[in-house]
Amino acid sequence: MTTELTLLVWSVILLILQVLISIAGAMSQVPLARLVGNRDTPIQLSGWAGRAKRAHGNLLENLLPFAALVLVADALGISNGMTVLGAQLFFWGRVAYAAVYLAGIPWLRTGVWTVAFIGLLLILLQLC
Repeated sequence: MTTELTLLVWSVILLILQVLISIAGAMSQVPLARLVGNRDTPIQLSGWAGRAKRAHGNLLENLLPFAALVLVADALGISNGMTVLGAQLFFWGRVAYAAVYLAGIPWLRTGVWTVAFIGLLLILLQLC
């Protein structure tokens, strides 16, 4: 398995961890009966629980293009220093993003998001 595919798997593991953290946050603020219900109205979480939920949603949005780029590169047999660097920047940027967002550090959060986004662009450039 290529480094890029390995980092894709680790990104999914990160997503699962973020889901668990988000659930823990929700359970700390919302009664269980409301959490297991139909939730016809959105649940509003505050503080770290709200940040955990938003960080999870942000990773979910960004994981789709990362997965698509890594899978297309793999299908085309493209794996080089730039695709590996791009995958590393994406994964470690997303790890940092989760930690920084949970801690509530706004400017740094944007910076590490940008690092992960640059990772996406590096992989994309190898496909063009």
